[in-house]
Amino acid sequence: MEDFATYILEEKNVAEKMIIAYYLSKKAGIYFDKSIILKTEIAKLFIEYMELNVDENEVLTAMLLCNCKKVENAQKIGKLESYAKEGAEYLSTLGFSKRFCKICEELNRYSKSTPREKESDILEVVDQFTGLILKRVERDAFTTEEALVVLRERNLKYSDNRYLDLFETFINELEKITIRDIIEVPIIKKLVHLHNKEANVMAYIVALSNVYDEKISVALSKNVKKKAKTLNLDSTAENTADVQSNMEKMKNLAKDHANALNHSSRALFSGDTAKKILNHELKYKLEE
Repeated sequence: MEDFATYILEEKNVAEKMIIAYYLSKKAGIYFDKSIILKTEIAKLFIEYMELNVDENEVLTAMLLCNCKKVENAQKIGKLESYAKEGAEYLSTLGFSKRFCKICEELNRYSKSTPREKESDILEVVDQFTGLILKRVERDAFTTEEALVVLRERNLKYSDNRYLDLFETFINELEKITIRDIIEVPIIKKLVHLHNKEANVMAYIVALSNVYDEKISVALSKNVKKKAKTLNLDSTAENTADVQSNMEKMKNLAKDHANALNHSSRALFSGDTAKKILNHELKYKLEE
């Protein structure tokens, strides 16, 4: 089993990497369910769309395996604070490097490992967010808007996660991007729907790799091109403004200032949503 680390890290195809981790779970009895697939897919989209300066292969492998010693109802049987550290210790027996195991151990903050690896913050924010948007026995799933509020104001409020702001931007962007599936469906909503619909891990992997990965990739690519075109138009508009008279410039600045004042106090979330989320005593697991 010491060669396992090399084997899975050398596999660059994400779907194949998922299958390798799945078969490890069958052989070794480690924790691995459909939520791990969803987390890995979201981590992949986050890294690629936001162009994060990390080793994507390493992070996605860690996302697949960092919950390996998690158990059902971890809070009830005292495993909540120890499963990440125990998982890191187990992964070290499979040949993973000390740094890789440290990244996995820092999935949550219970081991108090410092300084934290930046890759660990990606695991943490994705793990927490995904747990919130999935239904649990003790609660319904949060909407993405609600999940972002809970993430910032409760789960990671004192965590100083270096990717939290960027992840929030990413999720808000992703909510606006749709794929064609009978009707136009936001990407996150479709990923969660597949998670809930598919009967098991392998069916989920197959659905993603055979159908939806390409659709999602095309949709993201189109959105990137659209943004680039918008930036180019903005640049052209600025060049045009350069030849306007000083009076016209002053008029435009005045209008912009007035608009800014009108919108400066607009909250990211509606007041009702924020109040409902922050004031309600929710029964959910702080760690997914």
